[in-house]
Amino acid sequence: MKEHEGYVSVPGGRVWYRSVGEGGVPLLVLHGGPGFCHDYLEPLEDLADRRQVVFFDQLGCGLSDRPDDTSLWTADFFVDEVDVVREALGLDYHHLFGNSWGGMLAMDYMIQRKPQLASVTVSNSPGSMARFVADCERLLSELPVDVQRTIRWHEERGYYSCMEYQGAVAYWYQKHMCRVSPWPDGLERSLAKAGMQTYETMWGPGDFHVTGNLRDWDVTARLHEITVPTLFIAGEHDEMTPEHVHDLHRLVPNSEYILYKGVAHMPFYEAHDRFIADVNGFFDRVEKAR
Repeated sequence: MKEHEGYVSVPGGRVWYRSVGEGGVPLLVLHGGPGFCHDYLEPLEDLADRRQVVFFDQLGCGLSDRPDDTSLWTADFFVDEVDVVREALGLDYHHLFGNSWGGMLAMDYMIQRKPQLASVTVSNSPGSMARFVADCERLLSELPVDVQRTIRWHEERGYYSCMEYQGAVAYWYQKHMCRVSPWPDGLERSLAKAGMQTYETMWGPGDFHVTGNLRDWDVTARLHEITVPTLFIAGEHDEMTPEHVHDLHRLVPNSEYILYKGVAHMPFYEAHDRFIADVNGFFDRVEKAR
């Protein structure tokens, strides 16, 4: 299978990219975080038997440059970055996929830029930070009392690096992030190479309460402006709750919705074969309709 990698210059530095496969309608992949790099999305390489699949590490994480400039880390900056990467790699008409923060970025990009792409896939992403935080509060209240107490006690005091807190958060991750055990190597590498300055500036020091500059982020009122075929993906146990994702689907004309039972935040690991078949099926329908 054809592969190549390189760098694209963007405002603030260079971003690393990797292209796998060739031909077909290309797929551009946006990773989560913000700042968690592309490695955990490597299962999407299995889509490259029919098309070119392009991954890149957003500025500030992974193999891309890491400028020490917190003013860069905004949603608008990353919307601009997508434009630069697309132009540099000659990606005009293509599919766009985003997971978690990457799905947030994909929705924001489509609303702001309105490119006539083949399709957009929003995988396990919220449309409103306020609703995400409210959902997390409900899910936290369903955890064992001792886990709840540990998380809340440490967050009230800002002790996010404490091992006891990290252990309680690990319980949450196994329940609501990825239910594969042990965690896949790509996911571990993404966490090891994460850009924490980006994450903490935009999201905050902890997962459950968004205190960074994304705290008021909400695109729900403008989702009707997305007119290209769109697929929303949800997991039954995801912290980005299926009810939230389904409501986003209802706001986007010409959109589809898939719920994965028994799955949390990463269906490409937790239900890999079905996920690949579903995404390929969606792409096939879009391309045949065109």
